[in-house]
Amino acid sequence: MFRTLQKSSKNVRNLVNSLEGHSRHMSAALPQPIINPDVKYTGIFINNEWVQSESGKTFKTLNPATGEVIAEVQEGDKADVNKAVLAATEAFRLGSPWRTMDASRRGELLNKLADLIERDSVLLASLETLDNGKPYVMSMMADVKLTIKCYRYFAGWADKNGGHVIPIDGNFMTYTRHEPIGVCGQIIPWNFPLLMQAWKLAPALATGNTVVMKLAEQTPLTGLYIADLIREAGFPEGVVNMIPGFGPTAGAAIANHPDIDKVAFTGSTEVGKIIQNAAAGNLKRVTLELGGKSPNIIFERCRSAHGS
Repeated sequence: MFRTLQKSSKNVRNLVNSLEGHSRHMSAALPQPIINPDVKYTGIFINNEWVQSESGKTFKTLNPATGEVIAEVQEGDKADVNKAVLAATEAFRLGSPWRTMDASRRGELLNKLADLIERDSVLLASLETLDNGKPYVMSMMADVKLTIKCYRYFAGWADKNGGHVIPIDGNFMTYTRHEPIGVCGQIIPWNFPLLMQAWKLAPALATGNTVVMKLAEQTPLTGLYIADLIREAGFPEGVVNMIPGFGPTAGAAIANHPDIDKVAFTGSTEVGKIIQNAAAGNLKRVTLELGGKSPNIIFERCRSAHGS
């Protein structure tokens, strides 16, 4: 057993060394980051427009490496969620540009969004590193690259989500038809802002829903930048609405809102329970991704440089 553990430990060390070497190689090949990226968007995004919070409140987003203030961001709450839901509801109205749009066109818009993210990939990766704190190589190779792939994947699904004809007894025609749910409330965490946003936005938009999304208060900047790319890509007004804010105010307003048809949340188990209970008010559909994973045990003999 000891020899097995020794071999396993050696394999882990080899894997770590390989990844470190691969990371250094990728770093050398990457375009240089923007050290002080321009923060263009700090407002609330409703109906393809940038607006201030109804309360007039703002909050600070910080550089986690230094503790310095990066920007003051508009703080959305219940009043702003109500405005966003009205916009999303109107965009989902029967006969609206979004509801009458061909499924293939929805896919084209998602691919256009992916193109724009690819165009601005250096800025987005630099902004993610500034606001989130992860290394630039990870922001570029993981967050940005996987985000682009996610939007392109669901763009391909947009016109392939069909129903079925069901054979039954008698002279009858029976079939199933897949229809969008409606207004989707989405709440994302701070750890992978771009990718968590894509995981929630892309399937909802590919299938014709509208969205009210609360961005994590710790890392709102790249999500707000994506909102303006959504406008640039050509999505109709009200289809996507972005609210930076806090869980007990903006998040709770989304979970409790009677005109939101589904809530998707990624975060703690404790908050997930609160959202599930709140969603029972109008029998919202709920998707929860809860809890943490990948715990690490740091032994006393571990070198501090690697253990920190």
